[in-house]
Amino acid sequence: MCGYHSGSGANFCAACGHRLATGGEGDAVRSADEPTTEMALEAELIRQPAVLVVTQGAAAGSRFELSEARVTLGRHPDSDIFLDDITVSRNHAEIYRDGLVPHVKDMGSLNGTYLNSRRVEEAGLKDGDELQIGRFKLVFHDRTGW
Repeated sequence: MCGYHSGSGANFCAACGHRLATGGEGDAVRSADEPTTEMALEAELIRQPAVLVVTQGAAAGSRFELSEARVTLGRHPDSDIFLDDITVSRNHAEIYRDGLVPHVKDMGSLNGTYLNSRRVEEAGLKDGDELQIGRFKLVFHDRTGW
């Protein structure tokens, strides 16, 4: 989008953070930057049950579908969810599934990972939980089980 050439295998532009086209429907994460109506969002959540919605930070309004068993979040350009801010560690956190229960795990970040305003090393997630990673706040939606 900005003209910067990121390395092969990168999911996001290292310069502007825009999602790079990978050409596959089976991507671990997809960003939908276009605003949607509440009804369309509800239908999307039913079709793709686990979603992170950025509510605060530079990417506010972005939605990330979680369709893989493990999704990484951080400032590293190869992170599944690229959060471009100095308050975010390069490999900040990951969301993974333990059986049927989704979890968030801090990966040794400098500023910590917060779940519902409490710092956590690792914790289970439920629908409506708020994650804070650096200056970003993200709400976890899990309508039908992951």
